Amino acid sequence: MAGEIGASMIRNTIASKGEASIILATGTSQFETLNQLLKEKDIDWSLVTVFHLDEYIGLPITHPASFRKYLKERFFDLVELKAYHLINGENDPEKECERLAGLIEKHAIEVAFVGIGENGHLAFNDPPADFGTKKPYLVVDLDEACRKQQLGEGWFPNLEAVPEKAISMSVHQIMKSRFIICSVPDQRKAQAVKDCLEGEVDPMHPASILQNHPDCRLFLDQESSSLLSGT
Repeated sequence: MAGEIGASMIRNTIASKGEASIILATGTSQFETLNQLLKEKDIDWSLVTVFHLDEYIGLPITHPASFRKYLKERFFDLVELKAYHLINGENDPEKECERLAGLIEKHAIEVAFVGIGENGHLAFNDPPADFGTKKPYLVVDLDEACRKQQLGEGWFPNLEAVPEKAISMSVHQIMKSRFIICSVPDQRKAQAVKDCLEGEVDPMHPASILQNHPDCRLFLDQESSSLLSGT
């Protein structure tokens, strides 16, 4: 469903503007959404520019946990895009943030596909997230809960192997997107979903900021929504 609605938004944008710029997330929560987007054969991907949310600092693209590797293998190598802009965590981090900022500032993002982390993070904006910065990309520290999630999802052999720093798209940049499609499956996300949807907007629950977006569509399953009031 998330992929189908997102695809409709992309088609409508291409019809009205002649092109579309979107943001893609990674991780196990995005498998179904990306697969559905690939099935939508009537999207002219040659008119679509893609940015992605985050990448570990110092991790080569050949590493199984590399988000560049994830997107290239699961999406970019399977469609002909107008352009895609990967975060290179092997470059100087601050210069890479500046490079990416110069690129994304030329684009009005129509659709951002995102998820919510087990610690409530949005992209790699772990708590307490920086809600104030206007920079499009940031160098961030990954907290232990975030790093344990990456380990638990099977991307790394042990916690020591999980990088402690990453480059992340900022909360402000994500919120500038015209539409946000947020997919959050699994029981392990249930507490974060409750905190971010039913609590106050708070940097300690970064994805709670989505409450302030004018058009954010949230897609939960039975497990991830199990702690919400009334369920």
